[in-house]
Amino acid sequence: MNVTNSYPITDEILEEYRDVIKSDFDGYRNHITRMLNFCHYLLPDISEEDSKKLQIAGAFHDIALWTHDRVDYLVPSYQDCHQWLDKHNLGDWKEEIQVIIDMHHLISEYKGPYVKLVEAFRKADLIDFSLGLVKNGVSRSFIKAVKKAIPNAGFHKALVRFTFIQLGRNPLNPLPMMRVKNIYKS
Repeated sequence: MNVTNSYPITDEILEEYRDVIKSDFDGYRNHITRMLNFCHYLLPDISEEDSKKLQIAGAFHDIALWTHDRVDYLVPSYQDCHQWLDKHNLGDWKEEIQVIIDMHHLISEYKGPYVKLVEAFRKADLIDFSLGLVKNGVSRSFIKAVKKAIPNAGFHKALVRFTFIQLGRNPLNPLPMMRVKNIYKS
């Protein structure tokens, strides 16, 4: 499988937020691009429509870190996504993309509606977050190739910065975006 350096829908959406994301733009874009490569590796026969859904979810999954300046960002991230979907006449995708975003930090395996895309996205995010230490079914050589082709560009440093901000705001709840249980049942 070849590494893809750009996903057009994601890039188009992110351009709308460049001025808000500022110096973290390249890091966030690259994080999403690496994730999408891992998603497509996990779903080799993915349809064009499902790929578009993952690209949209990717663009919005962490966006409220910047748009709402908060670490408990899941709800405002999919709310921002809902607005974008409505604007582009894709409202039928709201529920599915919301579940993808909302469950992408679930600690355990996701079981519920839209499981195929949710699980691939959840696994891909963890692969990138862990810098490839967690493989989740993606080959070591592909992870290495993706990391080589698409640099970190400070993404993990930004996560550390946001974590310290959250610790200052609420030291008793340092990781409010983590999900320990599935809130969607099949």
